[in-house]
Amino acid sequence: MNTNSNEISVRLTNIKCSFGPTIVIGDLSLEIPKGEIVTLVGPSGCGKSTLLRIIAGVQGVDGGSVELGGQVVDGPRFVEPESRSVGLMFQDYALFPHLNVRDNVLFGLKKRSRRDRIEIATTILRRVGIEHLAERFPHSLSGGEQQRTALARALAPEPAVLLMDEPFSNLDQGLRERVRTDTLSLLRGLGATVIMVTHDPHEALSSGDRVVLMRSGEIVQSADPRQLYHRPDNAYAADFFCSSAKIQGQAKDGHIETALGRFDPPGCEVEDGPCTVFVRPHALRVCDDVDCVPARITDRVFLGDRERLFLRFEGLEEALAVDVTEPMAVDLCHIRAKIVPERLLVF
Repeated sequence: MNTNSNEISVRLTNIKCSFGPTIVIGDLSLEIPKGEIVTLVGPSGCGKSTLLRIIAGVQGVDGGSVELGGQVVDGPRFVEPESRSVGLMFQDYALFPHLNVRDNVLFGLKKRSRRDRIEIATTILRRVGIEHLAERFPHSLSGGEQQRTALARALAPEPAVLLMDEPFSNLDQGLRERVRTDTLSLLRGLGATVIMVTHDPHEALSSGDRVVLMRSGEIVQSADPRQLYHRPDNAYAADFFCSSAKIQGQAKDGHIETALGRFDPPGCEVEDGPCTVFVRPHALRVCDDVDCVPARITDRVFLGDRERLFLRFEGLEEALAVDVTEPMAVDLCHIRAKIVPERLLVF
């Protein structure tokens, strides 16, 4: 699994897929270079798992084409799933309960000699850190150990593309973070091409080299995680990755007039006229400067390493949130704050 960023591992061109009268994927195109980890994210029913099934070959297309490693596998011609060099890792892991860990891994290596199969299984179990569990059965494994077994089985045949459908969702929160970090570190070390489906915005941003946000069978935006979070193309993307308060403004010559004052967000390219300003918690700052605006604290939520205050400003219907890291008196009712213009999103 050597990385070659110039080689396209997966190419989807004008993919269409319907279930009866319902359009699930509509004219979708996407290219994924070899060695890239891509996360597909979006609300339930947006088509992300269907897209995974199309690439795997277990769901056909109504139009368009699918290429894996330069070979057309669906569209003008169809290649069976077992001939696509695609590894699958399911949400429930789909381990065979009557087989031990080693035999679960061996299952996908039937076309090789017994000696080669044992050697490959031993190597991959060592890589994922569960060689000592080779004789154990799935029912005796923890959630993290089952996940690693499923990963080892998917990687054993050295697939050109690894498809992962909500692979960490069955793990407890603390274990999920650790297993995800270890798994992605391993996959990056192998130079694997990975497409991972998740419904969790945080997981999508922290896992992928690129994040593909979907809605209603279409791609809303495909970008580097930092770009997608800090400079989304549209209001939907902005709202999906971080809850924001929205205030109405008036744009004119790059300036934005709001009830909280006039701002000049860097790079703001909205047309003159009414606009919506997205104010995320990090776009507001508590201060005592002369240009700070008085506000009333309407609610506060303790988040461990910080506290989120909800502030009501005169002239605004919606409360704005701000995160503070310094302890504040519990009986504090009024405060002053200001907008950080470079952190505003305007649409």
